[in-house]
Amino acid sequence: MSKREYSNTRERILAAAADIIAEDGITAKLSVRAIAARVGVSTGSLRHHFPTQQALRDEVMRRAYDWMLPDTDIHNSTLPARDRLVECLRQVLATARAGSEAREAMTAISTAFIVADQNEQVRETYLAIQRDGQRRTEDWLRVLADEGGIPNRGDIPRFARFPCTVLDGIALERALPAEDSLAQLETQTLYVAADAVLGHHS
Repeated sequence: MSKREYSNTRERILAAAADIIAEDGITAKLSVRAIAARVGVSTGSLRHHFPTQQALRDEVMRRAYDWMLPDTDIHNSTLPARDRLVECLRQVLATARAGSEAREAMTAISTAFIVADQNEQVRETYLAIQRDGQRRTEDWLRVLADEGGIPNRGDIPRFARFPCTVLDGIALERALPAEDSLAQLETQTLYVAADAVLGHHS
């Protein structure tokens, strides 16, 4: 199989998986047989590209978030590291919406991951989303570490977990009755998180 054929098959598999999710919801079961039949490949060929259903779901979710999130200014070293990190976090937070849209989004998340039976595809989907957020945050921190913004690169996975948790908290807060000055409080909170990760004490 040529590189082009390999890439084409992989993309068709991802497109078929994305179609199933679009049809049946974010926690849809990604059956190897169903996807292979849609694509017209053997289950062995599908497993060659994606050894596990989790690997397939992770890649589908990564592609979805790549599409949803715009390019960041994380590489723009003319801006302070903390400002760049906060802007990246803001872009993720924008997907959580605000007001009634935030409530709708949080209701959908609760229905999909808390109220629903904790079956394998629910777990796979949640882990895919969680891992993607962790990976993106680690990537941003590695850029800043290369500039000397983080003293110990080995701490990046641990450091990345903190702003991810802060984003989860703010997204939930947006869906709850909150103070009128929530936007200002969010900005302050994101800077506290950035400073904690970057070792600043402004």
